[in-house]
Amino acid sequence: MTLYKSDKVRFIVGLLLIIVIYTWYYIYFAENKNTVNIPSKVKHIITFATTVAVYFVGTFHLGKLKDTWMSSLWHFVHVSGLFIIGVMGLYDWFIHDISLNARHFAGGIQEMLISPVLYFAMGLLNKTFNKQEQPKT
Repeated sequence: MTLYKSDKVRFIVGLLLIIVIYTWYYIYFAENKNTVNIPSKVKHIITFATTVAVYFVGTFHLGKLKDTWMSSLWHFVHVSGLFIIGVMGLYDWFIHDISLNARHFAGGIQEMLISPVLYFAMGLLNKTFNKQEQPKT
């Protein structure tokens, strides 16, 4: 028994899950005034865990599609971004506080990784490339 009847349904479910995670993160954490009281290391963990959750949702839903290039691109972008923010976070924890500009840079990378825009853009690219590959009769 298959879980999804088509790649389109699988893609839409993945998009909706990423939108839910993204919305939850911003409503309950990033834009919440009570997060000021949370220690910075816990904030790092929550932010990193949210990014990893979006990565796994995308991996699950894009990894089963017929077009494997989308999954490869998803892995490349996320693993690269997670590596960058992970190294910056470890430096911040164990060596020295990072500058405000570096924090904004890491926040921008994290925003790109959890935003549903990346997932949606990959779907648009896939749709565009699939239209071009079909022979006209």
